Amino acid sequence: QVQLVESGGGLVQAGGSLRLSCAASGRTVSNYSMAWFRQAPGKEREFVAAIRWIYGSTYYADFVKGRFTISRNNRKNTVDLQMNSLRPEDTAVYYCAARQGVPDGHYDYWGQGTQVTVSS
Repeated sequence: QVQLVESGGGLVQAGGSLRLSCAASGRTVSNYSMAWFRQAPGKEREFVAAIRWIYGSTYYADFVKGRFTISRNNRKNTVDLQMNSLRPEDTAVYYCAARQGVPDGHYDYWGQGTQVTVSS
């Protein structure tokens, strides 16, 4: 089992920045992919970004490329999402997720989510 706990959400004005963090525990995640998803009210959950832990390779949804950066901290066992140039449409609950191997596919472990609200 992998436990995931997100932190760092909040309220920010359009154009501002937030940094989300996901702390992983319970199992070594070196062979895992870690990802961020989000779900806005009335919308389906969507993929935001992922990182293959062992290689540090990253993947992004088109709508966040150039604005968001996903990274990992081996010492802290955390995955961060740096979000810049935030827009009102980025408002959502952001979830951290993990799965073994490549980033494509079903994610087995999920955090509880953290709210991000971007005001116009």
